[in-house]
Amino acid sequence: MGPCSATAAPPPVPAILPDDLVGRCRFPSPGTAVTCAVSGGADSLALLVLAVHAGCDVTAVHVDHGLRAESAGEADVVADAAARFGAAFRAARVEVAPGPNLEARARAARRSVLPPDALTGHTADDQAETILLNLLRGSGRDGLSGMPDDGRHPLLRIRRSETRALCDALELQPVDDPTNADRRYRRNRVRHELLPLLASIAERDVVPVLVRQGALLGEEAALLDSLAAAIDVTDAKALAAAPPALARRAVRRWLQQASPYPPDAATVERVLGVARLDATGCDVGGGARVRRSGGRLVLEQTN
Repeated sequence: MGPCSATAAPPPVPAILPDDLVGRCRFPSPGTAVTCAVSGGADSLALLVLAVHAGCDVTAVHVDHGLRAESAGEADVVADAAARFGAAFRAARVEVAPGPNLEARARAARRSVLPPDALTGHTADDQAETILLNLLRGSGRDGLSGMPDDGRHPLLRIRRSETRALCDALELQPVDDPTNADRRYRRNRVRHELLPLLASIAERDVVPVLVRQGALLGEEAALLDSLAAAIDVTDAKALAAAPPALARRAVRRWLQQASPYPPDAATVERVLGVARLDATGCDVGGGARVRRSGGRLVLEQTN
């Protein structure tokens, strides 16, 4: 990946947008070097603009997954925006591994070239979708909290309509990825079908409701985390004797060592079954397995 820098001073955030637009974002202190993952869509372009206006030293990284012919042109959109707003730019091309679940494979390829603390342009709308997707997966409290508000997603308090409005006001031309309308993908069905249906039933915008509930669950999760941390999850006897709510939480956090995604409730219960001597081992997804060895539980990769 080759960097190129620009020195043009960024224009101000347009006054027609909410005064607290930047204030609702969660960026690090001015002068902090940050990497922004910028696809060229409205959300990621807004991330780039707002990070610059927050005073960050921004490097915009565009990842070409090699899945669409338009990708090269999208990199040019990002490069032009970076130059206009005084950010550095890097482009990376990745190979997406073969197999099922294209979304997950593309995400894994993208993460391989981005630093772990890279900022993404996920908005409140994305958060609501994530909460619903995790609900459908049977995730526990962690999943229903949505994406962590830990600084890696600075726009979680911003709506998708606001990122589009910012791009319009700055006369930016975001890339519209056609796969975002492909309803073969579950997230797109949640976005285009489930959320509008829920809004119709509730007779109001349900995104703020879902986001607020997720935040409340996140606060409760932090308290439970502190209690569950005292449990030695590898001690089968201690795990089986622990209060079920804390035992489930301890197992869930342990399993996330093998996967970036929270395990579903059924997987957690299988592990607790191993601790209770109901089974000698179980698969936990992601090519990982938990087995009992003596009185200990062992988490290991099987491939």
